[in-house]
Amino acid sequence: MPRAEAKTDKTLRSKHGILTWTGFRRRLVQLLVVLLLVPPILTVIYSVVPPVSTLMLARYVQFLWVDRQWVPLEDISPNLIRSVIASEDGRFCISHGVDWGALREQVEALSEGERPRGASTITMQTAKNLFLWNDRSYIRKGMEIPLALMLDALLTKKRILEIYLNVAEWGEGIFGAEAAAQAWFGKPAKDLSSREAARLATALPNPLGRNPAKPSAGHQRLASKNVARVRSAGPIFECVLGK
Repeated sequence: MPRAEAKTDKTLRSKHGILTWTGFRRRLVQLLVVLLLVPPILTVIYSVVPPVSTLMLARYVQFLWVDRQWVPLEDISPNLIRSVIASEDGRFCISHGVDWGALREQVEALSEGERPRGASTITMQTAKNLFLWNDRSYIRKGMEIPLALMLDALLTKKRILEIYLNVAEWGEGIFGAEAAAQAWFGKPAKDLSSREAARLATALPNPLGRNPAKPSAGHQRLASKNVARVRSAGPIFECVLGK
């Protein structure tokens, strides 16, 4: 085909909606820019507006039942706040969203053929709940890190924990501390005892398999260890509860 005809054909193909290579690259760049901008924009919105998690959204789309009752951090028992920090992320108040030491240990364990144990901080778990999917993959884990750093830069520690405690899953369709306290103990989250809080906190790694109201022997042992850990933890809660 002569060059002039090829050029005309390329123009016609573009007009009929068939992207040229240049057009495809432009669209791809635009998509990447949007994907990069959405999380920080949503995070700024979430600093004042109660968010929902991707898991909650997935249930809404499937017309599945969701129980979530947003409450401010002040209406959540300090017992639960302490238990969750002690159980999930003892360095929450001093890290910047990522526990690099724990992460390095897990990478070393993986390189030695050992089974990694996670190393997710509360901020990383909040990032996963807000922006990512809910399976175990190294791709998702890698995406958690920059998102957690962003959350830590844009939100206060209190707001991060407030969001986490209001979107965390505590059973089939049960999201957040208030819904969990009502479902499992028949009381508001602000009235949880230290023992009840410990059962809820230690259910978080397996919310569909652990019943805080009727814990198994193993779950009960974890809760007892959590109570002891909270008592001996020292000043690891100051960023949210003060001295």
